[in-house]
Amino acid sequence: SSKNEKKKTKPSTNDDAYDPETGEINWDCPCLGDMTKGPCAEEFKAAFSCYIYSKSDPKGMDCLEKFKGMQDCFKKYPDVYKDNIFDDDD
Repeated sequence: SSKNEKKKTKPSTNDDAYDPETGEINWDCPCLGDMTKGPCAEEFKAAFSCYIYSKSDPKGMDCLEKFKGMQDCFKKYPDVYKDNIFDDDD
């Protein structure tokens, strides 16, 4: 089954996409799914990079505008990103 393909020797976390030793983000990490492709890939990469390198407390608070931009992009392509849209308007 495809669910088992994602499993590695350790539990998958968002940290798998970031190598703290090199300081680099692995955009090919399966843990990122298709987020690095498609019409909002650049917005996702900007928000994700900001979060990874965030020094704020709590982490990521300095990235709110980038995440808002990503969400706004997702809303422009609901067929592509229907599982990634967090609608605050309800």
